[in-house]
Amino acid sequence: MQNTPKPIRLVLAALAMTVGLFMVAAAPFIIQTSLERVLTELSIVAQQKPAYASGILLFSFAFPLYRGLIFIGGIALLLMAKAIAEGQEWTFPAALLASAFPSAGGMFMFMPYVSFVDGFPLPMVVSFVGLAFFWSLILLRKVDKWLKWGQFLALTFSGMLTTHAFIVGIGNLRMLLTRPEKPFYDGLGTWVLAWSQPIQWICVLLLFAAIYLLAERKIWGWRLALVSVVSLAAMDIPMQIIRLVIARSTSWDYSYGLPVIIGLLFVLLFPKFKGALIADQS
Repeated sequence: MQNTPKPIRLVLAALAMTVGLFMVAAAPFIIQTSLERVLTELSIVAQQKPAYASGILLFSFAFPLYRGLIFIGGIALLLMAKAIAEGQEWTFPAALLASAFPSAGGMFMFMPYVSFVDGFPLPMVVSFVGLAFFWSLILLRKVDKWLKWGQFLALTFSGMLTTHAFIVGIGNLRMLLTRPEKPFYDGLGTWVLAWSQPIQWICVLLLFAAIYLLAERKIWGWRLALVSVVSLAAMDIPMQIIRLVIARSTSWDYSYGLPVIIGLLFVLLFPKFKGALIADQS
């Protein structure tokens, strides 16, 4: 951050203050409104399709969880705005992680919103505000071009995968909670859901950690990102085949993350990007 001109650091500090205030004072109300609209429509759908009833419980937990992360991230941005203006290096990974919460959280909340609620998708406002700061922090810094674009791609893909994995985990758990044979499992097509679900959410945690460590250019950031993306590929590809062939499902949910998985794998393994992403190659 010290190599970034002071006027740009002041702009980033002002953005940190603005986005932080939004995350603390505005995002919680947008999320609550979004949740109530989703639950209202989902309650109607569940009367005709009981399998959707578990979504009411899951969204009632998941939306407030992300709201809490976004609120704390906003407090963090407000507290570190002065240090960003001063160019303190530690603020780069910390501010990126803080802004990753509204970016990924807003995108997660967008999916059930557009699935059940008509009209403008309110959660996209939360996501776009977070992304505006997330990308500005990466792109406005004065660093080597391979580092800048390597971090832009690797960190963006990592954030996108947290969203996809969290949504898939929610979907797995939703189906598990409403399976007719509960507490037993009716063959491979059902019990693989219990295999996939925790892996999805574990990878969400690992990817958030990877975002912070990749921003620090630590070898463990690269390793965590690689373990996460390979784990998701190893889980999602067979899951998609099993759900289509054995469970006779018509859903392609597990394949939607494959372009992002391929993109992140390319950035992590391409020598020029890998060399830039890791400060200490030893």
